[in-house]
Amino acid sequence: MMMMICIMFRAYYGTAPDGGQFLSLLMKLVNAKKTIEVGVFTGYSLLATALTLPEDGKVIGIDIDRKAYEIGLPSIKKAGVEHKIDFIESPALPILDNLLQDPANEGAFDFAFVDADKTNSRNYHERLLKLVKVGGVIVYDNTLWGGTVILPDVSLAFPEPRRPEWSHTIEFNKFIAVDPRVQISHVALGDGMTICRRL
Repeated sequence: MMMMICIMFRAYYGTAPDGGQFLSLLMKLVNAKKTIEVGVFTGYSLLATALTLPEDGKVIGIDIDRKAYEIGLPSIKKAGVEHKIDFIESPALPILDNLLQDPANEGAFDFAFVDADKTNSRNYHERLLKLVKVGGVIVYDNTLWGGTVILPDVSLAFPEPRRPEWSHTIEFNKFIAVDPRVQISHVALGDGMTICRRL
């Protein structure tokens, strides 16, 4: 599946293989059974999640592009884990808000992975803190942006269309570094991952 993604999309949006393996390990460490994925793309990390979850585990995958998800769907079906996935084609914030309408969902999730628009990272964070249980884990992808987050000027890093997301990533990194509700670790896997343990 990763070879297909790399050929079609130059591996720009997909989770790196070492990142997928790391996510699987984190889920096993917290005995994850109920998870959320914000930003699915072609479903590589979603597949890694479904393979890691127990037979009765569930992952809610939210993405605005079903066509991209369907590229990886044959691999998900071949692996025999489609029944663990609840794919929802939608912007993520309304879905997260809908989940929070049911008090039973507060603290009901063990794990969350966010690989979506960086302009909404803080909005996702606030909602996921309510949905993920104390002791659970939230992981944010692309928090290093190829190491360019250390550059003093965004114009040195990306063309105009990508600059707002770059700036939001830097602001989110600063915010989450001092958020007392989580314990974090920043790892240089793929394009950078920030792991948050919910306190």
